[in-house]
Amino acid sequence: MSPSATAKVDSPPPAPLPPVNGFDRFFKITERGSTVSREIRGGFATFFAMAYIIVLNPIILGSAKDMYGHQLNGGQLVTATVLTAAFTTLLMGVIGNVPIALAAGLGVNTVVALQLAPRMSWPDAMGMVVLAGFVVMLLVATGLRERVMNAVPLGLRKGIAIGIGLFIMLIGLVDSGFVSRIPDAAHTTVPLQLGGNGHLLGWPVLVFILGVLLTLALLVRKIPGAILISIVAMTGLAMIINAVATVPSWGLTTPKWPGNPVANPDFGLIGKISLFGGFDKVGVLTGTLFVFTVLLSTFFDAMGTIMGISDEAELTDAEGNMPGINRVLFVDGIAVAAGGFSSSSATTCFVESTAGVGEGARTGFANVVTGGLFTVALFLTPIATMVPSQAATPALLAVGFLILSGSIRQIDWDDWTIAIPAFVTMVMMPFTYSITNGIGMGFLTFTILRVVAGRFREVPVAMYAVSAVFAFYYMMPALGLT
Repeated sequence: MSPSATAKVDSPPPAPLPPVNGFDRFFKITERGSTVSREIRGGFATFFAMAYIIVLNPIILGSAKDMYGHQLNGGQLVTATVLTAAFTTLLMGVIGNVPIALAAGLGVNTVVALQLAPRMSWPDAMGMVVLAGFVVMLLVATGLRERVMNAVPLGLRKGIAIGIGLFIMLIGLVDSGFVSRIPDAAHTTVPLQLGGNGHLLGWPVLVFILGVLLTLALLVRKIPGAILISIVAMTGLAMIINAVATVPSWGLTTPKWPGNPVANPDFGLIGKISLFGGFDKVGVLTGTLFVFTVLLSTFFDAMGTIMGISDEAELTDAEGNMPGINRVLFVDGIAVAAGGFSSSSATTCFVESTAGVGEGARTGFANVVTGGLFTVALFLTPIATMVPSQAATPALLAVGFLILSGSIRQIDWDDWTIAIPAFVTMVMMPFTYSITNGIGMGFLTFTILRVVAGRFREVPVAMYAVSAVFAFYYMMPALGLT
């Protein structure tokens, strides 16, 4: 090796540039190698990638009935969903200083709508969500949640990140209509098919394909704002197509300028909770299990998302830990409780935040932008929901690739007690359509393989405890506890 090469290897990394002003110092924009313009673009990209929740969450919760036959008001659900997303996203940006936006969690809202509400009243069900949030905050305050995250080996952390990358790619493909679920009436074990009937047909799918090609082309050319440019361009194209062609359906959102862009928020659901009323309806044991189910889903969904995004945003140290993680985890606990308090279901970290990270977001200022857009959406919901999923989801495929390419080489594939659990984690997330299931099966596999290999002393105590929790969780139906 030449002397110059040796000097290059041994030389310390360059010192970070000094902050430009107090605003820069607060958000550490320059310190993290970002710029204000990149944070703004990232904030916009994240908002457009997750704006579908404004429509989808009210549909999921509003279509269910509680034990008395009551349904939640659709307009009030829109307000509750947007308000909670705005508040918690801003809170995460200012306190956590990370580009991780929050909104009503998919999956847990289905648990609330289909498991909790039919056994009690809506205020009772939302009260249990609030209790789950309190437990999360308690776990953070005692340091247990951070201890669990720090106990995860680096190789398994990379598996979680890759699993999230594959998961959001599948979300993008499904939400865009590029692939779809084969109906049960087809009597086949194949779960998905190309397009709606095995073929790529229709203008919406074309918009998605063009969006993917445009996004990837801009990334290859290293054009600043590639993801945001693609979302805006494809939204414009979709609006033109919708105006001149007959399109049966765009899905949840139609790319059409609304006749009345202003919508008055209705805060009627805020605070409509009963903390312990559900226990009177279903009993202490069942009520506790309900809270446990909500807790487990939000706890590990958020954990996986935080790990994946912080790694992609280069916010972790050499061991894969993120400085200041406790603040992030505590805000996530507040978000769970806030979602229950507003009756919008548990709010959690959104994996679609990777769209903003892919655009260059590295600080909480991107969250301030995203939260600000949600705040505006309180009054301009028709405009906020104008971007069709076919224009926003190409970003998820691009970011999924970026996560995969950045993490897969960092797994020790020669150590099968790490490689196999990492593999299980990364494939189970998309195959079960759940971050929590991917983490749970990966943790169980890791613990079992290390014990079988005689390396049980290398398994942290926290991993044994969490693996036992997941084993109990998966056995609950067999034990008659669900």
